[in-house]
Amino acid sequence: MPSTEAKLLSDFLVAPASLRDFMTLRQFTDIFPKGHRSNPAVKELYHELYTLRERDIEAVRQDIALEVKRSKQLRREYARERRQVDEANVAGLDSIALQMEGEFSGAHGRKPHTLQTVHASIEKACASLESQIARIELENHAALVEVQDTISALSDLRKGTFPQTAGGEDIGEEVLATLKRLEAVCARSAG
Repeated sequence: MPSTEAKLLSDFLVAPASLRDFMTLRQFTDIFPKGHRSNPAVKELYHELYTLRERDIEAVRQDIALEVKRSKQLRREYARERRQVDEANVAGLDSIALQMEGEFSGAHGRKPHTLQTVHASIEKACASLESQIARIELENHAALVEVQDTISALSDLRKGTFPQTAGGEDIGEEVLATLKRLEAVCARSAG
């Protein structure tokens, strides 16, 4: 009998997944314009899609079987680690604090903190957070400057004032000159 995990994954990912379960050849043929419905390629296309879909379903079934195997191994590892944590006796920490520390640290195989080692870890975490906050503040400041520049440029555009280009021309004049060149090229191509 398949495991609950396998049944759930199969029910969700596989059933009903076959092309014939939700579209018959007749329904598939009706999708095409009337002039092409009798074309034998439509039937071949349906069969090709059916074959591809069946291959995909089989690949999903194999992936489900691998996932079930993997989950059994993970459950064994979790049970072993759980026993190790339950057997650990750390002075100064009760079992709930020990459990929380193990779940939050994510460092399996490392000894849990004691009252003597926890202070250094907290200091290190605080320094890391302060560094991250400083980096985020710099990124936010840079983003704010960029947004202010964009707003200023849009305001200039709305007012109709344009900054001078690198060549010293007004951008409006440069746009008009470019449009005239484009018009001349189009006129030459048409004539």
